[in-house]
Amino acid sequence: MKTIIPILLLVWLSSCQTKEVKTDPYQEIAEELEKSLKENLLETWYPKAVDWDSGGYFSNFTYDFQLKEGRQDKMIVTQSRHLWSNSKAAVKYPQVEHYQKAAKHGFEFLKNKMWDIENGGFFQLVDRSGNALLERDGLKTAYGTSFAIYSLAAYFGATKDSAGLDLAIKAFHWLEEHSHDPIYKGYFQHMDQKGNPIVRPSDTPSTSDLGYKDQNSSIHLLEAFTELYQVWKDPLLKERLEEMLLLVRDTITHEKGYLVLFFYPDWTPVSFQEEDRETILRHKSLDHVSYGHDVETAFLMIESAHVLGWGDDEKTLKQSKKMIDHALQFGWDNEVGGFYDEGYYFKGSDEPEVIKDSKNWWAQAEGMNALLVMSTYFPEDPNDYFGKFQKHWQYIQDYLIDHEHGDWYSGGLDKQPQLKTADKGHIWKGNYHQFRAMNHSIEVLRGHW
Repeated sequence: MKTIIPILLLVWLSSCQTKEVKTDPYQEIAEELEKSLKENLLETWYPKAVDWDSGGYFSNFTYDFQLKEGRQDKMIVTQSRHLWSNSKAAVKYPQVEHYQKAAKHGFEFLKNKMWDIENGGFFQLVDRSGNALLERDGLKTAYGTSFAIYSLAAYFGATKDSAGLDLAIKAFHWLEEHSHDPIYKGYFQHMDQKGNPIVRPSDTPSTSDLGYKDQNSSIHLLEAFTELYQVWKDPLLKERLEEMLLLVRDTITHEKGYLVLFFYPDWTPVSFQEEDRETILRHKSLDHVSYGHDVETAFLMIESAHVLGWGDDEKTLKQSKKMIDHALQFGWDNEVGGFYDEGYYFKGSDEPEVIKDSKNWWAQAEGMNALLVMSTYFPEDPNDYFGKFQKHWQYIQDYLIDHEHGDWYSGGLDKQPQLKTADKGHIWKGNYHQFRAMNHSIEVLRGHW
């Protein structure tokens, strides 16, 4: 009996130790995300994407991440996003010297090449050396300006270079003077080179968004003002940040829980719902349910409310949850995970039909972050947000991350296997969505948010 008791005690102790070292799923996923963010994403892009010779950042890369031959035109959105990524990476990985150098390099290109010295505002598109390509894109946009402000605020936050904050403030005031609508609020998206808002011409094709206000520039102005307000506590900026949050939350979001895409200047929705199916589908770029934007906006609203000092504002949180729940109910792939690209509420139907079941990369990144944030507010919700987050992260690893060449495919291979050899980089694809979503998810998982 004396020999049996010590043996049983050892077994019991061994069992207790096994339980103590049981893997914490939060920390395990945080480590996976950290490794993927650092090695697969950032180290794939930088410093390779930095154009040390001509300024700014290269835009175009092949599927195996080789610099593409031919034109390397540079758009304000892409250049700003790379500036933001390098600025944030410089803070996250201060031991890696090239991030801060690349951030300063990108800032100089925005200041010296992309800012219009004569008329103010940022050129939308320039060639590799920074010459404006007005014949290809003669407009200035609130959307492009939003990313410039966003990145410049992040640059100042990372480097304390006052020139970065000065340019961000200059861009904000230019936007205020030329793009802000004092009557109906919000911002006009399209402006000419002198900054005059574009009034939609009568002969504009019905499929064109020219002259409309829109959700996309609005949500990213909200994002930009949120970033800027953290480093510049200006009363007018606070007023505009509050204005954009209320506008996005209470006007741009449909009562069913999704974003309306385009509007007339007085915020009357642009809708084709009364038309026949063929007409609707022909105009779907102007009118559909975009599940990726919905889940992205849900997080942006919560973030803005926090920065404004509203805390866990009940109305904002309720609307954010409604948007994510709507996306999960109608735009989520229950089999393998992932959010579909587009849906539509056809006339007479109480539910949206999926009209595009591909899964673009940026929507999946934003979805991951949104699901995780929801899990912190509603851990016992029947939607099981954390379980969905785990499934979604597995989907991203299985179908979106290129484990051989780095970065993410532009869409899930379960739906679009041909994207395995599609370009990894172009003026509309960089790494901002992936970086922001993964980095924020790491902070949430580690309890830093």
